[in-house]
Amino acid sequence: MKKLLFLFTIAVTLMIAGCANTSKQSEQDRMNEEEKMTSMEAGFTTVESQNSVDDTYQNLVQAIESKKAISIIAELNHTENAASVDMDLRPTRILMFGNPKLGTPLMQAGQTAGLDLPQKMLVYENAEGEVFIAYNDPAYLAERHNIEGQKKVLNKISGALEKLAEGAAAGE
Repeated sequence: MKKLLFLFTIAVTLMIAGCANTSKQSEQDRMNEEEKMTSMEAGFTTVESQNSVDDTYQNLVQAIESKKAISIIAELNHTENAASVDMDLRPTRILMFGNPKLGTPLMQAGQTAGLDLPQKMLVYENAEGEVFIAYNDPAYLAERHNIEGQKKVLNKISGALEKLAEGAAAGE
């Protein structure tokens, strides 16, 4: 049912966009909109950055380190890992971080949330050279792990993730 609703939503959106903007909107723009809709349905959010992967990543690290309640847990450079086995990968880095005061209640409500916690943000460059930050949507995680009664915590996490991603993308 969800898949059918999702496909219907995409079809209607594409029809409206196609009729209203055929002369103004390029094929690439339509593909980018479809990608954003697909990522939201898949449970993650993407934010485009005007900076390089390295600058965006460093902005993100600095933003997280400036928050007393959040700790960096791990950092991975997937590009370096690929190179270690003689493979190429466009710039792709992930940062894991968390706040036990917010994550613990989610795991208490749905212990399998530990599969997706601590939080992660992926900074990557796509084939067109555009840089993005991607992260899991807390509402999706709540649904995935059957977490109930934690709306206030989920909203707080959502707001924090959005601010971190947008700030890192803007260079703040």
